[in-house]
Amino acid sequence: MKTEKNMMEAPEIEYVGTSGVCCDGHGEHPRVWLTIPAQPGWVECGYCDKRFELKKD
Repeated sequence: MKTEKNMMEAPEIEYVGTSGVCCDGHGEHPRVWLTIPAQPGWVECGYCDKRFELKKD
């Protein structure tokens, strides 16, 4: 059985080259500043669940 959660789109993923990022949900929520920890190498926005991942060189 599909639930509303299962039918939602996967969160957006943005690959970045720096550990300091900001997100405003494309104007849908307040701008927040996030820090990507070395492990696991990604962080998700608490408002929109967008994931920011460090580029692997």
